[in-house]
Amino acid sequence: MEAAGAAGQLRQEGNRLFQAGDYAAALASYTRALELGAGPPECAVLHRNRAACHLKLEDYAKAEADASKAIEADGHDVKALFRRSQALQKLGRLDQAVYDLRRCMSLEPKNKAFQEALHDLGSSMQEKMKLMSCTDSKVEQMFQILLDPKETDTDKKQKAAQNLIVLAREEAGAEKIFQSNGVRLLQLLLDTGREDATLAALRTLAGLCSGHRSRTMAILAELGAPRISAMLGAEHEQVSLAACNLLQVMFDALKEGLQRDFRGKEEALVLDPSKELKLLIAHLLEMLTREGASAHGRNNTLNLLIKVVPRKSLRDPNNSLTLWVIDQGLKKILEVGGTVCEAPGSLLATENSRMSAAVLLSKLYSDLKCDAERETFHRLCEDYVRSWFEGHGLAGKLRAIQTVSCLLQGPSEAGNQVLELEGIMESVLALCASVREVDQLVAVEALIHAADKAKRASFITANGVTLLKNIYKCSGRDSIRIRALVGLCKLGSAGGTDFSMKQFAEGSTLKLAKQCRKWLCNEVIDAGTRRWAVEGLAYLTFDADVKEEFVEDKAAVQAMFQLAKSEDRSVLFAVASTLVNCTNSYDHEEPDPQMLELAKYAKQHVPEQHPKDEPGCVRRRVHKLLAAGVVSALTGMVKSENPALTNSCRELISRVFLAVVEEAADRGSVVAQGGGKTLIPLSLEGTEVGQAKAAQALAKITITSNPEMAFPGERIYEVVRPLVSLLHVHRTGLENFEGLMALTNLAGISERLRQKILKEKAVPMIEGYMFEEHELLRLAATECMCNMAMSTEVQELFLAEGSDRLKLLVLYSGEDDEKLRRAASGTLAMLTSLLPPICRKITQVTDHWLEILQALLLSPNEELQHRGAVIVLNMMAGREIAAKLMESEMLEILSVLAKEECDKPRVAQAAKECLAQAVACGLIKPNVNGE
Repeated sequence: MEAAGAAGQLRQEGNRLFQAGDYAAALASYTRALELGAGPPECAVLHRNRAACHLKLEDYAKAEADASKAIEADGHDVKALFRRSQALQKLGRLDQAVYDLRRCMSLEPKNKAFQEALHDLGSSMQEKMKLMSCTDSKVEQMFQILLDPKETDTDKKQKAAQNLIVLAREEAGAEKIFQSNGVRLLQLLLDTGREDATLAALRTLAGLCSGHRSRTMAILAELGAPRISAMLGAEHEQVSLAACNLLQVMFDALKEGLQRDFRGKEEALVLDPSKELKLLIAHLLEMLTREGASAHGRNNTLNLLIKVVPRKSLRDPNNSLTLWVIDQGLKKILEVGGTVCEAPGSLLATENSRMSAAVLLSKLYSDLKCDAERETFHRLCEDYVRSWFEGHGLAGKLRAIQTVSCLLQGPSEAGNQVLELEGIMESVLALCASVREVDQLVAVEALIHAADKAKRASFITANGVTLLKNIYKCSGRDSIRIRALVGLCKLGSAGGTDFSMKQFAEGSTLKLAKQCRKWLCNEVIDAGTRRWAVEGLAYLTFDADVKEEFVEDKAAVQAMFQLAKSEDRSVLFAVASTLVNCTNSYDHEEPDPQMLELAKYAKQHVPEQHPKDEPGCVRRRVHKLLAAGVVSALTGMVKSENPALTNSCRELISRVFLAVVEEAADRGSVVAQGGGKTLIPLSLEGTEVGQAKAAQALAKITITSNPEMAFPGERIYEVVRPLVSLLHVHRTGLENFEGLMALTNLAGISERLRQKILKEKAVPMIEGYMFEEHELLRLAATECMCNMAMSTEVQELFLAEGSDRLKLLVLYSGEDDEKLRRAASGTLAMLTSLLPPICRKITQVTDHWLEILQALLLSPNEELQHRGAVIVLNMMAGREIAAKLMESEMLEILSVLAKEECDKPRVAQAAKECLAQAVACGLIKPNVNGE
């Protein structure tokens, strides 16, 4: 009996949580109740309730499973049948969904919800059948045109190819192509060797594989992983990209199979997708070092590995795929990263290839879970570098040093450890003085990357500065001089933003920056070399004088923005860093005045801020960058599908965006240039800090702009999740406040937006901030709740037993803060109008309810008086409460207010209606004039 009682309590708790919108917690309560071993009838109810939770959480396979268990216990459980039909519909099993709905109709023939659902489902099925029947002839016709060698009409072939691709993107069309021996026909298209036919085949195959594991497995079996991966290395860039996209779709379909519990036919067709995943990855790793593979093919392969290998979330304990890739392919990745392009017999690669290799190495290293795994990674890197450094002459030393550069740009901890190997640093310094350009390029770049790391900076300052100065002054090659200058820039910026800590003589940084700007604007120099000028500015712009001169040089700013759009995407981080420095959007804490005094007394160094980094100067720089088109540049950088757009780079871009929307007057132009659209992806992926900065920038735009104009169409719904993320307790008070203000604006627009906010589980967070001590946070949360209360689900929360929600609103209606009273009383006026039971509950939540209502009516603020009068009018609908109101001083107050028709017509009208209601209830009598 005790277990049954506990199960019953857990079920009630689950019901309360479900009503409150916390579906995950409700699911946990129902599950615990089931674990206590409840009887069959109780079990059926719990499974039915769990099905409802799974539907809300969009886990339709589990919703179907739980509803089925409830139906097994009671075949006439109409709620369970309806929930299973909803789940089946979402899973695409429409015929089974119709069968369940018909059973619901036979049990409750007059239920309108069942009638409408059956009608809608019937329409969906008819549409699907129509589509299937008309695709038969289409598929045959497309292949006939594409495979006919006598067909010479190019336009006709292009149209057929496009129609085939479009058809494959729809489930009905994809299934028809697949069932019509489509894979073999697509293979014939690939065999033609024509670029247009190959592209059409690859894009159609991507449609067939998208989201469908069993078809993906069948296609892999028929075409073979070697053939598909080999197409990545094609000379034709579009073919390589199409093959890359197909493989990405295949990986997604196979990975989904590992994460989701498939049932029925899918499970029977596919036994172990992990084997296919490893097979594909093995072929990608082989592609990295394959002779004859194109440079863009190598880039696409690296980009694909970056996307599909490391875990998406470190909360997932399984990093076995990463360990397998390190074991099987680390040397191959290092071979690309260590390629010296100018050396004879080297792999076809670009600057982007080496950058992609560094990013992949960094992601693999970040995915390791323990010291033992990291030690293995370090050992493999050391063995590889040592194998080239020893016994392969000068060419081997160059490869080893280039590999060290790649590691320093990626997993820098591993790079630093390799840098400590005997002879590496000495060789770098020696090769800096080489007469061969390729030797100098490799060595100077390695020196620059090594100077990033604090551990090496002092060594390089002592041994490398003189060397770099000599190279800068004496070299006749701009490509070498610009790199030497960047090395000097990095060493010269060691003091960061601390005005008092400068490595070089007064004015030296300005001279270096001037030379960087000169090279940056010189279009005769190739983009790869000019990138180093931005690298130099990324360090020199820690100096406020350099920032000021740079933003004044319109040609240099424009040249930097143009370079960010070039094919050499490795410049993105340097551009973003320069903009962060110019806008002062890096983190800086205001020092405690008392601690400053103590530091001075103890003769410790105290950081100093440059006068040109004062807020007014920063604002002027931001305005100049806005005028130069910084928003368009940032938008273009984010659109870049490139590994160089790392999470760290995203964070820098988010910081700049937050700086440029700081002033309300600038937000309209930021939105007009596409800034609002760009901020959405920035707020959803990347580092936690970067997401928060982007979300805060979105909040600022949403607060002061019309959200429907700033985020047109469906985009407005995408803004909700980032804004809700600002409500967590680990965010700053300002982020909380701006998130609440932005959500208030959205909640006032439409019911669909309110439903989206509810779905993101924001209501419990909003409620939490209503209890905050900080008055602005409390006010913002209450105003947000006022708008959210227009939704039925939120209204019902105020009726829930054991909750202080309503009590809080009543008490806030009597607070001194006029804005808080307005928000709270407005919510009460709405709730009492829409939910009559609220009226009685108001009298129960606090003994002070009557005096709070009287205070509202006596307020000098007309709006508060009107809201108070509306609440009283709604409460007068019940005779018992009306009697209590009329027995108090309320009668006298209403009588006075009813006479103020000229000064306060709305208040007077509401007061008259209250008195008329009292007369109708027989609580008071009209006066002699019948009023």
